[in-house]
Amino acid sequence: MSVVIYHNPECGTSRNALAMIEASGEQPEVIEYLKTPPSRERLKQLIAAAGLTVRQAIRQKDTPYLELGLDDGSLSDEALLDAMEAHPILINRPFVVAEKGVRLARPSEVVLEILPNPLSGDFIKEDGEVVRGGGTAG
Repeated sequence: MSVVIYHNPECGTSRNALAMIEASGEQPEVIEYLKTPPSRERLKQLIAAAGLTVRQAIRQKDTPYLELGLDDGSLSDEALLDAMEAHPILINRPFVVAEKGVRLARPSEVVLEILPNPLSGDFIKEDGEVVRGGGTAG
């Protein structure tokens, strides 16, 4: 199984996760989810496999989250999924799928938990933060 990343090239966290995947020797399938959103069923699978609730998988920053009233805690998962389907920018990113599992790679180094091969050395994120080969920031 190859690695799949649901990626937003405008997002630094997503770019860092993709770069770590590539630095580990993987050539992932990159799905720009704003251009090609996952189906509702696939989104539900990703969220469940990552061990998240639907609410945890919603992105609030720089989205119509508040304008749509999604901060209403009484909204059902189905209502939240409706919003995510209508506005894919609400899908938090990046979701990464690998043989070892699914993660919402926030922070980006979470991706290291599921990659088939560890990083051979340190990785320097865009902001200059160093991620040790074993996945520890320092």
